[in-house]
Amino acid sequence: MNSANHTSVKQALNEKSGFQIWWRLLRPHTLTASFVPVFIGTMFAIQEHTLHVGLFIAMLLASMLIQAATNMFNEYYDFVRGLDNDQSVGIGGTIVRDGVKPKTVLNLALTFFGIAVLLGVYICIASSWWIAVIGSVCMLFGYLYTGGPYPIAYTPFGEISSGFLMGTVIICISYYIQTLEFTASVVWISLPIAIFIGGIMMSNNIRDLDGDKENGRKTLAILLGRKKAITFLAVMFTVSFVLTAIYIFTGLLPLWSLISFLSIVIAVDVIKKFQGKTKPLEMLPAMVATGKTNTIYGFLLGISLLISNFV
Repeated sequence: MNSANHTSVKQALNEKSGFQIWWRLLRPHTLTASFVPVFIGTMFAIQEHTLHVGLFIAMLLASMLIQAATNMFNEYYDFVRGLDNDQSVGIGGTIVRDGVKPKTVLNLALTFFGIAVLLGVYICIASSWWIAVIGSVCMLFGYLYTGGPYPIAYTPFGEISSGFLMGTVIICISYYIQTLEFTASVVWISLPIAIFIGGIMMSNNIRDLDGDKENGRKTLAILLGRKKAITFLAVMFTVSFVLTAIYIFTGLLPLWSLISFLSIVIAVDVIKKFQGKTKPLEMLPAMVATGKTNTIYGFLLGISLLISNFV
């Protein structure tokens, strides 16, 4: 790639040097996908139990570290396989645009995993060692998402695997370590978040559809085609809100959870931002808005659960 293209992409993405290089590597806009499930699982738990602050903080940090490490594995393995270059939009750009050694990114990811393991030991001591088994599976899938011989991200199963593991599993673990109980209710309330997190992956794949197709990936967005993939994303959003309405109507969620419907405005904006766009840079705002939809929905839902404890 020539230096002119290199410079234009950095300018278009407003990428800066210094600390910003490492901050971008974390892909901070994706970290809410790990914060929201822990927050909701914990808030659902304290409706009938006392909050264990230490476990909440440990679970939150461990989840965000695993998410950040997964992003770094993505950065490393996509570079190693020749999928990323200095024109790639949906990455931190740490290796291809900032010149950080690939091995440094890989080692940092493994370090984050190591810290998450230490936090997991504390969580297990305070709850159950079964959490270690489940946590290990989550970490393994975090690695296999873009690592290993058959990366999940290159298949049609990226959305469902990320949604289930980061949404349903994390919410259930967050609930269990606070209550030492497991109920069907927590699984049900996890479904909208699992769908929203899967939506983040879907929007990412819609944006990267052309490049992914050229590199032999078989993502769900590629199989559906761009227009149908955008429609499918809209259906995902709709299902999440319909499930929320059902849960409120049946009493599974409090009436206060109606405030989560304020995020519909952003969900609609996501679809509008995608429509008619074909270039990655043009679709980047839609990708960011998808993450915001999950963040605002999840935050408002968690707040509604918290409020219901006091009224």
